[in-house]
Formats: sequence, C-alpha cells, structure tokens
Amino acid sequence: MLSLRIDGELLDRLRERAARRGMSVQDYVAGTLVRDDFDERFRAAVDETEKFYGVTRRD
Repeated sequence: MLSLRIDGELLDRLRERAARRGMSVQDYVAGTLVRDDFDERFRAAVDETEKFYGVTRRD
C-alpha cells in the first residue's frame, strides 16, 4: 500500500493525464513508478556491464 499527499493542482494534472490514457489516477501513478523503477534498474545494469567490459562512455 502506498499513500500520498498531493496538492489540488497536481491532482488535477494527474487526473487529466490519467483520463487521456483511460486510466484511474491510482493506475497512472503506479505505472509511472514502475516505469521509473525499471529505467533506474536498466541504467544500473548497463553501468555494471560497462564496468565489467571496461567500456567508458563518451557523452
């Protein structure tokens, strides 16, 4: 279970975004959290792989 306190303006924006996708606010927020978590884990895996192979990034 996750409980959040958000102000009315943010809730309105979340409602709009969720409605555009045909989702509830709860589903939209949960999906966003899962996606962000995946992105972080993916970046960490890439970093570890690059360390293993001795690759350096050129940004």
